[in-house]
Amino acid sequence: MADYGLDLHGEMLLEEYRTRLQLFEKLQHVVMDKLGELVRQSGIEVNSMESRVKGEASLAGKLQRKGYKYNSLSDITDIFGARIITFYNEDVDRIASMAETLFYIDWPNSVDKRKMHDFNSFGYNSLHYICRLPKELYYDPDCPELNNFSFELQMRTALQHVWSAIQHDIGYKSDIETPREYHRDLSRLAGILELADNEFSRIRTDINNYRRRMQSLVQQGQLDEVSLDGDSFRSYLELHPFDKLNKQIAAITQAELHPTPHKPYLRVLCKLGMKTLADVERLVADNYDDAYQLALYQLGSTDIDILSDTVGLQNLCIVYILKNGGGKKGLQLLFETINNKNPQNEALASMVMEQASRLSFMHQ
Repeated sequence: MADYGLDLHGEMLLEEYRTRLQLFEKLQHVVMDKLGELVRQSGIEVNSMESRVKGEASLAGKLQRKGYKYNSLSDITDIFGARIITFYNEDVDRIASMAETLFYIDWPNSVDKRKMHDFNSFGYNSLHYICRLPKELYYDPDCPELNNFSFELQMRTALQHVWSAIQHDIGYKSDIETPREYHRDLSRLAGILELADNEFSRIRTDINNYRRRMQSLVQQGQLDEVSLDGDSFRSYLELHPFDKLNKQIAAITQAELHPTPHKPYLRVLCKLGMKTLADVERLVADNYDDAYQLALYQLGSTDIDILSDTVGLQNLCIVYILKNGGGKKGLQLLFETINNKNPQNEALASMVMEQASRLSFMHQ
């Protein structure tokens, strides 16, 4: 057994730690299981969840430095520690709020280091809770001590974690221990990271507000005000704008419609010059009958029983391209956009050109 040079009190605490190590490992398992379940239910996307039980050598080092502070092992609150790293500042607060409903929080010994800096200083930011496991949450009569031991829960953002790792790596403590020129550089870096944290949160809020605004405009039918992009296109698809044409085409052979991602068609629509969702609406309205006639010619003599639910949109795009002089080259570009580059795209474009050449819209 290693000799850490501890006094008698420290040796007694270390021996108590050895006898109760399995208890702390069980506490780690229970707490991380409960935290993981809570985070999953919340829908918060976290960067990582970490935990550790302090190793013997690490604890011995702590006892060497300040063992006099602890009357018993239960006074050491970080033998087991958990950490949740989020992407955004506000998610730290959400995780903290959930932790408050889950565990007993030792408020006098918990600390929000995000609020400890002077207005003209920067530094380590993290929220530290000292917690205990409530019996209502988990109780094992075979080891009731599990509910008596405190543990530390750290919550911080990914950028705050980066700063913490940098501090640890270079041994940075304070401006007293670090030459002034280096302290200034490090403070500036910390300020940049803090600003980036705030900006990421602001941008996410702005994007979410934009999405809600676009969804509202789409639901109200104000499509002229909605630019065509990934978010607005997803909201538009929720209105099932191509369902009527799809069902009419499927009825030709009594086929079943198979769900297929529509995302590749966003690039097609943009390449066709669509700027707003109103442009897409006009695409449907102006080319609906011809898209159906093309499908009727393609499927009328077949017994196809499964069709992609993008069939209507694809035919609308084909008709639009041909009406606007895109010809075989335009069709080939369409198929390359939705199917990636493939030697068969040229043959497919030629076949569709042949089919469409017999229809009335090609001779108007």
